[in-house]
Amino acid sequence: MVGPDSESEGAFRSPAETHTFAGILLDMDGTIVNSTAAIIKHWHKIGKELGVDPSVILQTAHGRRSIETLALYDQSRANWNYVSHIEGLIPKEYGADAVEIPGARSLLASLEHINAPWAIVSSGTRALVTGWLDVMSLSHPQNLIVAEDVTVGKPAPECYRLGIDRLGLTTEEMRAEILVIEDSPAGVVAGKAAGCRVIGLATTHSIEQIRESGADWIVQDLRSVTLSSKDVAVHGQIQIEIRNAIQY
Repeated sequence: MVGPDSESEGAFRSPAETHTFAGILLDMDGTIVNSTAAIIKHWHKIGKELGVDPSVILQTAHGRRSIETLALYDQSRANWNYVSHIEGLIPKEYGADAVEIPGARSLLASLEHINAPWAIVSSGTRALVTGWLDVMSLSHPQNLIVAEDVTVGKPAPECYRLGIDRLGLTTEEMRAEILVIEDSPAGVVAGKAAGCRVIGLATTHSIEQIRESGADWIVQDLRSVTLSSKDVAVHGQIQIEIRNAIQY
């Protein structure tokens, strides 16, 4: 998992542009918080218990549900009771190792302030997502779609389709007006497959990986994604300003 290299950072220079959306769906890890250091420690602990090299697990763990990762190594642990338990411990045991993605706190607070239609759509369990929101003292969405809510995780679009349904935005026209914000290629693919427009954050993967996954915009972090108005726009829509995106 890598962010943009220093030579590529100069590419983030597109002029600001404003777009109107009916709702916003955000991924959690790598999008709102960067818990990479905590997750690495977590999988080292689990890998030791399983007798599996943690580096092998970590090659495919990001953006994938833990239940699917565990199923590759020990089917007996691939159940929601166990997964919720171990993920719920991560913010408690490794909370000091997580940091906010720059701009995340401000964006979530702004969405909450105007009562915008938004949700978090995560490959993590409810215990993990709410644990991070609590530890980091970040805004909680009214709608939360987590690993237990879907039968197939990202890159399948089921999670984002469920998020759209939870926001009550179910027509094809409305789906095209949903903004997904993601950091992983699997998440970007899922958002696009659900019919949404997608901002890819270059926080955990390379620019090329995000571009190849089909993101409509690529930015460094959430400092480039802000509300352009303090009020919900006409018909309940949200005006988002996107600054310093990759030009491609």
